[in-house]
Amino acid sequence: MNDVDRNDRIMTEAAKLSTELSPERDLWPGIAESISRPRRSRWTGMLAQAAAVVLLVGASSGVTYLVMEDNRQPAQVVVPDLLFEPTSFSSGYALGPEFLEARSDMAAQLDAELARLSPETRAEVEKNLVLIRNAIAEISTALDEEPTNTLLQQLLLNAYQDELALMRQVGGLTNRVIPRTDI
Repeated sequence: MNDVDRNDRIMTEAAKLSTELSPERDLWPGIAESISRPRRSRWTGMLAQAAAVVLLVGASSGVTYLVMEDNRQPAQVVVPDLLFEPTSFSSGYALGPEFLEARSDMAAQLDAELARLSPETRAEVEKNLVLIRNAIAEISTALDEEPTNTLLQQLLLNAYQDELALMRQVGGLTNRVIPRTDI
């Protein structure tokens, strides 16, 4: 058999088949019902998931609370063995000996350095030193009245640091001056 005979035979057999099929039962009532029945919202699934999450979180929180309640022990209070000393710089307290020694050394050096400065610059430096030292005196007086005031203590410490910084700057000014011998 060749391909032409085979195709003819298939076509003959296909022509014998019926062209209309009728369903075994009437399908229209099921179709009509599915059309008229409201669809389930897609939010329903998400709301169910959200409810499950809330339930899970609530249950785990409840279990955690119960476990922690069972293991509850009184809190231990740790009292450190600290020795509190006044940190005021008022008249009842003095600066450390190392600071006082360093300050007096810098003051001696300042006197030598001031002699090397021009009269205008020397007057300006001395004016600034007077301002800083007056501030130190005023803050110390205020600390006599309020020895525990931390703001005043910090201001006094800053004033002492400013005084030392000015003394160092004067030393730096005179060290940067190049002596001229060619004049």
